[in-house]
Amino acid sequence: MSKNNVLALGMAYATGPSGLRVLPQGYGWNLLYGSLLLGLVGGVCTLGAGLYARASFLTFLLVSGSLASVLISFVAVRPRDIPLTPRPGPNGSSLPPRLGHFTGFNSSTLKDNLGAGYAEDYTTGAMMNFASVFAVLFNGCTGIMAGANMSGELKDPSRAIPLGTIVAVAYTFFVYVLLFFLSSFTCDRTLLQEDYGFFRAISLWPPLVLIGIYATALSASMSSLIGASRILHALARDDLFGVILAPAKVVSRGGNPWAAVLYSWGLVQLVLLAGKLNTLAAVVTVFYLVAYAAVDLSCLSLEWASAPNFRPTFSLFSWHTCLLGVASCLLMMFLISPGAAGGSLLLMGLLAALLTARGGPSSWGYVSQALLFHQVRKYLLRLDVRKDHVKFWRPQLLLLVGNPRGALPLLRLANQLKKGGLYVLGHVTLGDLDSLPSDPVQPQYGAWLSLVDRAQVKAFVDLTLSPSVRQGAQHLLRISGLGGMKPNTLVLGFYDDAPPQDHFLTDPAFSEPADSTREGSSPALSTLFPPPRAPGSPRALSPQDYVATVADALKMNKNVVLARASGALPPERLSRGSGGTSQLHHVDVWPLNLLRPRGGPGYVDVCGLFLLQMATILGMVPAWHSARLRIFLCLGPREAPGAAEGRLRALLSQLRIRAEVQEVVWGEGAGTGGPEAEEEGDFVNSGRGDVEAEALARSANALVRAQQGRGTGGGPGGPEGGDAEGPTTALTFLYLPRPPADPARYPRYLALLETLTRDLGPTLLVHGVTPVTCTDL
Repeated sequence: MSKNNVLALGMAYATGPSGLRVLPQGYGWNLLYGSLLLGLVGGVCTLGAGLYARASFLTFLLVSGSLASVLISFVAVRPRDIPLTPRPGPNGSSLPPRLGHFTGFNSSTLKDNLGAGYAEDYTTGAMMNFASVFAVLFNGCTGIMAGANMSGELKDPSRAIPLGTIVAVAYTFFVYVLLFFLSSFTCDRTLLQEDYGFFRAISLWPPLVLIGIYATALSASMSSLIGASRILHALARDDLFGVILAPAKVVSRGGNPWAAVLYSWGLVQLVLLAGKLNTLAAVVTVFYLVAYAAVDLSCLSLEWASAPNFRPTFSLFSWHTCLLGVASCLLMMFLISPGAAGGSLLLMGLLAALLTARGGPSSWGYVSQALLFHQVRKYLLRLDVRKDHVKFWRPQLLLLVGNPRGALPLLRLANQLKKGGLYVLGHVTLGDLDSLPSDPVQPQYGAWLSLVDRAQVKAFVDLTLSPSVRQGAQHLLRISGLGGMKPNTLVLGFYDDAPPQDHFLTDPAFSEPADSTREGSSPALSTLFPPPRAPGSPRALSPQDYVATVADALKMNKNVVLARASGALPPERLSRGSGGTSQLHHVDVWPLNLLRPRGGPGYVDVCGLFLLQMATILGMVPAWHSARLRIFLCLGPREAPGAAEGRLRALLSQLRIRAEVQEVVWGEGAGTGGPEAEEEGDFVNSGRGDVEAEALARSANALVRAQQGRGTGGGPGGPEGGDAEGPTTALTFLYLPRPPADPARYPRYLALLETLTRDLGPTLLVHGVTPVTCTDL
């Protein structure tokens, strides 16, 4: 608004009763007038809001006096003919002089003026229409944000802004409607279209009209310039655009942002180069409409988000009016100038993207978070666990992490296994709240959320305080998640004697220097997470409690995944890219219990199908697309080859799983001799000797290692059958037996698992308890 009114000042010229010009005219002269008056306005605003308030009151008195003289003139002045300024002809010659007519109050004049009758604008030569006339007129109604722009200067902004805005809008609307009515009742169309300063010609004292024009423009210009400077100062103070606006932070001792005023003055001075008011009217109006649409959209968002602290005192407020305001602004933008509207929206989008990338001050608050909360809550209530179906099953993981420094590869691998499901990072802090002055868990959330951001995983964080890790794991298994989004699978790192590694030092996302302005920078993580446990130092979890935690999860009907040597995974398989690499890899799946080699349903039980599902899900991840899935079936010495493979291939066809199936035969030294198996996990639960169970685990380990180096198409054989130059196994899925019923046998169970997975590289021991596949359409 300041731009347009200062332009109007620069283009205005003083005339006497005869219409003679008393000031030199031309583009240069108009630019000079506008610059001088802009300097006056800028000087007032630079000296502070106090001087501006006094100047505004003075201009208000002048405008009121000028307006009163105009209203009296409509009644007191007799009808008269008014000579119009000659318009240039086609060859540079002037057209014959014409006359406009002030008829006084005449019903015929009013009737003639009721139609649209758009004509050519004599100042720009452009043909007028509804949109262009609206754009010009709209600039006279844009003071509605003046109070909000100066909210920092008001003693009681919550009362002054709505009251002052409503009174000002009502007063302006009344004055404009009154002037429209009086003008159309007394002035013919020629006078209205050919002389935009016709008020002077019909005034009792023409200089008073000129004073009112100057006073109006000065008042609006000061209001816009001081309001724009306050907004600019706020943007600079929040450091949203860096060094570009840094000088605008400077203020005087009294707090006046004089540097921001100079910035605004410089921008308006550039706009003065356009030379004519109507040239910029459409563009300026579009930007105003964008601003008003943004305000309406903000209020609409707050109302739709049902934010309890959004309590507008305006009794007529409604989201319907906000939506109507947004739609009306957008409609008029494109009616006025489709190009300017599209450009302004694009510019706003780029600015929003820039601010989002840079990150605004946390004290602002984000309405998007309130909207997301409202929508998520609504849809979580509609997510009914009673309507769950196996066709739509997906893994929802709870990964228990002690120290993330040593668990980054597992953290990323679990992120790949979730397949759009829930993923929760859980951590147990040891302690008793009764003996502590405050909760030590709450301050840790910031570091864990920063970890999630830096690791680029889509996970929630859930922390708890408990006297033991086992009890804390029970807490997390029961209370993590919400409604239909609760973990169904527990993921743990393997319990072995391998020294923990500090992946913060080698992972590129954590080893590179972080931007100190971004949340979750590596210095904060390196200080908030302790160094990895030293070899031989005490652990927070005993072997007994580790196995007991697995048993607890199975009792709670949760699937269990134990991950060993995940740090040895190929780096390209943990990346977020397509995984394109010259090195081919296999994903090996052993869907039967290798510690129960004989008898039982084998690969067709629930746990075996769960292994197949998890391996297939991993293959859907872009980083694993190029890996080949291999499924191994173990045959006893007296079993006929081909039968079990045929059944499995038929099942894979029904499940639409593409995989290579291979049969391997247990040798005589594989530990299969002796009595038939008695029950599931009999080598774990039965009273057989530890030597026999250990031998079986070693034999199974040797069998798996023998197949890891074999290329595609290899049949049964030993370690010597591998091809060192062929594809290697990147990850192995093994069947995890249930822990023994007797807790006294937990250490033996863990020792068997260690033997089974020794030197296999990255391995996932999986036990599934819920059906996850369906062949029904």
